[in-house]
Amino acid sequence: MAAAAGDVCGTVTGVRAGAGAAAEARFISSAKGKGLFATKNIRKGETVFVERPVVSSQFLWNALYNYRACDHCLRALETAEENAQRLLGKTSLVLPHPEQCSIRKDLHQQCPRCQVTYCSAECRQAALEQYHQVLCLGPSRDDPTHPLNKLQEAWRNMHYPPETSSIMLMARMVATVKQAKDKEWWIKAFSQFCSKTANEEEEIVHKLLGDKFKGQLELLRLLFTEALYDEHLSRWFTPEGFRSLFALVGTNGQGIGTSSLSQWVHACDALDLPMLQREELDAFIDQLYKDIEKESGEFLNCEGSGLYVLQSCCNHSCIPNAETSFPENNFLLHLTALEDIEAGEEICISYLDCCQRERSRHSRNKILRENYLFTCSCPKCLAQADDADVTSDEEEEGEGETDDAELEDEMTDV
Repeated sequence: MAAAAGDVCGTVTGVRAGAGAAAEARFISSAKGKGLFATKNIRKGETVFVERPVVSSQFLWNALYNYRACDHCLRALETAEENAQRLLGKTSLVLPHPEQCSIRKDLHQQCPRCQVTYCSAECRQAALEQYHQVLCLGPSRDDPTHPLNKLQEAWRNMHYPPETSSIMLMARMVATVKQAKDKEWWIKAFSQFCSKTANEEEEIVHKLLGDKFKGQLELLRLLFTEALYDEHLSRWFTPEGFRSLFALVGTNGQGIGTSSLSQWVHACDALDLPMLQREELDAFIDQLYKDIEKESGEFLNCEGSGLYVLQSCCNHSCIPNAETSFPENNFLLHLTALEDIEAGEEICISYLDCCQRERSRHSRNKILRENYLFTCSCPKCLAQADDADVTSDEEEEGEGETDDAELEDEMTDV
């Protein structure tokens, strides 16, 4: 079920919803909520919109494993060569065509109090104005007894990689309201996102934290309250309100992936080279992917999550006509048409990856029910409604092997 979208979305996210906009949110039904619809004909490959998140945060385990990213926009801070050296554990690696790396270290800035790093003065100022005044640890950055550090450590001990959410996304929501002059405006902005029933909220929390989620959720609430309590948001700190906030982030949080190495690969792909040089470069990149897979596995990008008002209005389809990506190596989300979309047609993305979409209807809906609490009724699922409820051959044969093409897609599709 997609989220609602109100009149604040254009200002909050940086997506203008006025004349000329390619898409708008419309109410569908009480069961599906709202959806995103094309307001004009959109051609395959066209960017439907580019959206800035209301708030975003890097995953805590991701940062702990030295995936260095801007603390505000998640832009990778290491060069493509440094990125590859870290993933390979090989400091002697030299990448060809270093000029194709877009990282500008000369622009990086740190908070003078807590030393968190930003990719630019603009990001440092944006963070300071929105939430960092509340969350800056100052000289207590390495103090394990500081309430914010206690909260982060508790989260790491409950939610292990691969991460799907972050307690710091919730912290930045609270900090944003605490710093804001117009607090009600921001509360309204956050209230636009999809809400769930009490039973659904418990299922989402259970999914994120595991079987001991009730005790863990209460511990997180107490630490969250100690670190961030605010009278204007008192409901968010009650057991019911904190569960709702947790479920809101779990339901609406969009994964963000950034990588200076993938940006370098895209730039190299666009180079106009003689055939022999092109073949040599392609062979080098193919071998690099294989070596990185052996050394680092699948955790290749800097990862985090964010709340996007328009993107959260996109409903799921097993045959999507649009997809999200992060081609600018930061938190700016691009929604791109996968096929021609006519004016008035609903714009749908897939909550499943490419491999999952090829599974049986039964298997696809099992994943969707477990993770998103709904059963799909897209054209593909309706056409397969009479199929037997059997598990896909892929699942029966066992998964876990990633071929070279899939690995390359994962590393570069950001």
